[in-house]
Amino acid sequence: MFAAERRQLILEMVRANGAVSLRELARVVQTSEVTVRRDVRALEAEGLLDRRHGGAVLPGGFTRESGFPQKSHLATAEKTAIADLAASFVEEGEAIVVGAGTTTQELARRLARVPGLTVVTNSLLVAQALAHANRVEVVMTGGTLRGSNYALVGSGAEQSLQGLRVSKAFLSGSGLTAERGLSTSNMLSASVDRALVQAAAEVVVLADHSKLGTDTMFQTVPTDVITRLVTDEPPAHDDRAGTELQALADQGVQIAVAGASGGATGDSGASGPAGGDSVPARQQRRDVPLPGPRRQVPGAAAGLRSAAALGEQNAGAERTRVADLRRR
Repeated sequence: MFAAERRQLILEMVRANGAVSLRELARVVQTSEVTVRRDVRALEAEGLLDRRHGGAVLPGGFTRESGFPQKSHLATAEKTAIADLAASFVEEGEAIVVGAGTTTQELARRLARVPGLTVVTNSLLVAQALAHANRVEVVMTGGTLRGSNYALVGSGAEQSLQGLRVSKAFLSGSGLTAERGLSTSNMLSASVDRALVQAAAEVVVLADHSKLGTDTMFQTVPTDVITRLVTDEPPAHDDRAGTELQALADQGVQIAVAGASGGATGDSGASGPAGGDSVPARQQRRDVPLPGPRRQVPGAAAGLRSAAALGEQNAGAERTRVADLRRR
């Protein structure tokens, strides 16, 4: 098949589906992913489509967001590997929050095997994946259903997270850069994700290599709040992803890289499930402050009561001394 015929077929597939993975394009046009990637780049240069998330999407800049049916077919092997590795960072009996997304849905399927887990989520897909896990408690936020990604958004979702405190938040998004952190194309989704982050002591971002270096409209998690990034191994020719990974590591983000089989090829500063060569680790963990009233430090109230009692005792002694002087 000639290059012009391949590119026309690729363009027709993207127009028909909104988004198509490179693997699927290579299968249909019966060529390698390397050749398809070259064709996609040529079509992107002509402004006919955009490269996103390990595939090709209709052009739309910062404001366009693919729906769940399109996203679910992109980078499936990478999402599986990332979810496998991310699940290894969850411990028995933890309370966590899990945001909306196709990668977090994959993670939820693996969390069903973790006993004593409590999962707070605004995603119907995450909740569905855990619905029959008899040792996992699922807590849904309130809010308004956003049909494109089956997530609850709006003030109801955000208010239901007020005062919540969990150990970890697992989030995905549309893009990740060292300069701005995690971002997404939808304002309502970004607002809820920020509320999820405020509830967690640690923030774990799940993003395949195609999202690295991609910047979208609404920031959700600044880089200095991200504790760990779980991603897949970028292709050797993908200089942008490699550069972005190093920049994120330089800013203190722990990098956990999953292989195609789901194993970790490296984790910066992480002990336990991920091993191998490491990138510089976060020098200091940054806990996100708990929203709402400051909690009383244990013993502080007792200390205040003791001080008050001592003051009253001293005042009583002074009154007695004055009375004695008057009697004299």
